[in-house]
Amino acid sequence: MTLALRAYVALSHLLTPVWHLGLRHRLRRGKETPRSVHQKLGHEYADRPEGPLVWGHAVGVGEAMALAGLFARMAQARPEVHFLITTTARTSGDALRRTGLPDGVQHQFAPADTPGAVHRFLDHWRPDLAVWCEMDLWPTLIAATAARDIPRVLVNARLSDASMAKRRWGRWIYRALLPGFDRLFAQNDTSAAHLVALGARPDRVAVSGTIKSLTPPLACDADDLAAWLAALRTRPVWLLASSHPGEEALALQAHRGLLERHPDALLVIAPRAPARGAEVAALCQPPAPLRSAGVHLPDGGAVYVADTIGEMGLWYRLAPVALVGGSFAAVGGHNPHEPLALGCQVLHGPNVWNFAESYEQLDAAGQTLPVADATAVEQAVEAAWAGAAQAGQPLPVDPRATAVLQHLLGLLPH
Repeated sequence: MTLALRAYVALSHLLTPVWHLGLRHRLRRGKETPRSVHQKLGHEYADRPEGPLVWGHAVGVGEAMALAGLFARMAQARPEVHFLITTTARTSGDALRRTGLPDGVQHQFAPADTPGAVHRFLDHWRPDLAVWCEMDLWPTLIAATAARDIPRVLVNARLSDASMAKRRWGRWIYRALLPGFDRLFAQNDTSAAHLVALGARPDRVAVSGTIKSLTPPLACDADDLAAWLAALRTRPVWLLASSHPGEEALALQAHRGLLERHPDALLVIAPRAPARGAEVAALCQPPAPLRSAGVHLPDGGAVYVADTIGEMGLWYRLAPVALVGGSFAAVGGHNPHEPLALGCQVLHGPNVWNFAESYEQLDAAGQTLPVADATAVEQAVEAAWAGAAQAGQPLPVDPRATAVLQHLLGLLPH
């Protein structure tokens, strides 16, 4: 362990009371539950299953789902292996539970980055392999994993120029952490170069594309799906998925044009932040019904706001076409593979740098379609309803992502 990392770990020990206070404050504000607080402090764990265990850590919903897909594929090759996914955000844990974890995969919240919580976590779970997804790296946790000689792999790493600029101040800690990873898989060449600049060993860095292409089709409640299909009958439906401020107004403009020719059309809006549900509903005249308010089926209105977590599998099954949000807002786009895996045609705006390689490949194959404005959205949705647009289907898994899977399998004990 380098001197810089030793200093960080010592400081994290001194700051343990601050972690406790912060978690109690978040609990009072409803951002934690008693269970999540206990787990983050290193308590209240499920039983560890017997046999090899792979542990993966992710921060966001998309990353956690990508890990679940990766682990499901690993389980097909090694059915005796068990898997644990940890997240820091409560929303990620909620989404995993709602969509259904693959067999053999458990979820719990990651420990606070203090020596006590970290050691209790590792003492209980005793992972045989540790997988970090993207760049949510906790120094005390990684240092303790290294001290136990647990193989460590970083997958799906993405570092834009802007993200790199923010991390330059902490280069000293990255230089202590990154060389210890057995392998670092970056989404693109830029990210790979940034990892090396932060201290990763060049011979251990590889470009793998995004592992989100490995994500299995999102699950949904079968009874909910049947009830919606019965209520919709022949109504044409489209979806605005994972929307951000400003994108709802664009979709509503397109929908007004569609209603002139399809008066029974339904637009489902699923905001990226469910807490924005009431705000989104108020953009409609009259205000659209909210799923969170207990309106569980369409009531004949033209717009429905799906402001819940973990139900995208339902909306992608109901809509033959979706405008995936974050692509008109300055966000960088969201995962196109989830709707495509369920046969939902994908439309997107110009801002897709988070998935630049995926969208470039999918646009070229005609499986996703760039749209410039509300008029283009209106035309593309109508074409999808008429069957003129190619139905969305997942591309074969990128062989570079398959290399991630094979490398992880090779690190498991036999």
